[in-house]
Amino acid sequence: MTDAPPTRETPWPVALFADKVKGWIDRLGTAWVEGEITQWGVSNGNVYGKLKDLEVDATVSFTVWSSVRARFTDEFAQGDRVIALLKPNYWVKGGSLSMNVLELRHVGLGDMLAQLARLKATLQAEGLFDVDRKRPLPFLPQCIGLITGRDSDAEKDVLRNAQLRWPSVRFRVIHTPVQGDTAAREVTAAITTLDADPEVDVIIVARGGGDFQNLLPFSDETLVRTAAAASTPIVSAIGHEADRPLLDEVADLRASTPTDAAKRVVPDVAEEITRVQQARTRISLRVTSLITTEIDRIGQLRTRPVMASGDWIVDSRSEEVTRYVARGAELVDRALERARTSIAELHGKLTALSPQGTLDRGYAIARLADGRVARSTADAPAGTELTLTLTDGSVAATSHGTGR
Repeated sequence: MTDAPPTRETPWPVALFADKVKGWIDRLGTAWVEGEITQWGVSNGNVYGKLKDLEVDATVSFTVWSSVRARFTDEFAQGDRVIALLKPNYWVKGGSLSMNVLELRHVGLGDMLAQLARLKATLQAEGLFDVDRKRPLPFLPQCIGLITGRDSDAEKDVLRNAQLRWPSVRFRVIHTPVQGDTAAREVTAAITTLDADPEVDVIIVARGGGDFQNLLPFSDETLVRTAAAASTPIVSAIGHEADRPLLDEVADLRASTPTDAAKRVVPDVAEEITRVQQARTRISLRVTSLITTEIDRIGQLRTRPVMASGDWIVDSRSEEVTRYVARGAELVDRALERARTSIAELHGKLTALSPQGTLDRGYAIARLADGRVARSTADAPAGTELTLTLTDGSVAATSHGTGR
């Protein structure tokens, strides 16, 4: 082997070139690299994955040998944002370049936890976590909106358990990423779409658990506020007890798992039929008891003497009416007698005081030609024509005017 530069006449052997490349790469040493895991596959304990730049379209493949992976204290998955200590390695025999991971850590967990705590305090102060703003779920939803990953276990669990409980229930499913950079945006859009659908009675957001970083999209502020503002009740079925995302806090119902969500949203048809039958039985027994009680009470009333024969009521009232009629007639007769006596007395007084009575006693009334009564001799001087009214008629007369 020689270190002389290769030429067309003196080319390097492949082995020499491969050794040169390996030497150059080995001199690079190690480097800390930040990115997002876009592929994470495990085979025989080793991990083969890809790390993507956070801003531009650039990707490197990496390998985590099982001996290195055994030292990890965190769990990693596709969508995680990480920093990795990479060591480039060129395999001379195979002619391939690989990036061996010596260390792997989640990015900024402390910062993310602090930001999450501040956001949680803000939302809580605004009242978005208050119990009194949570809406009740419909008793029997006709159409359920489901937001979950495509072909995920969460989707299968919700659909299977809901349809077992109520076979006629319908679903409108929107598949979205449930981790990674686009998850929050797409889940938010799915909530908006289902909330605007008048046929959707309740919305389930389901995911089958995961570590803290995988659940971060469900604490996104825009997603959480969209869920809080939705008019359709929302069920959070993220399925993680240790690290509850903020969606759990604003949801109208938090389910521990997707299966739990299906059981709490959809009633069991068999249980409901049993309840209806039990209720009908209780109502029937109650009505029968009331009817029996009333029949017995009516029977007791009918056995009383007062109900056995009603003639005594008529007889007693007839005697009272007879007494009242006799008493009334007596009172009327007395009143008439008193009235006749009073009229006779008044008639006597009137007769005694009337002008006719005076005439009957021998007096006469002298009237002048104009009809005026002559009250003194001055009213009728000698030669005055008079009309004398007597008890039984009138006569003409002429005054002599003698005076007193």
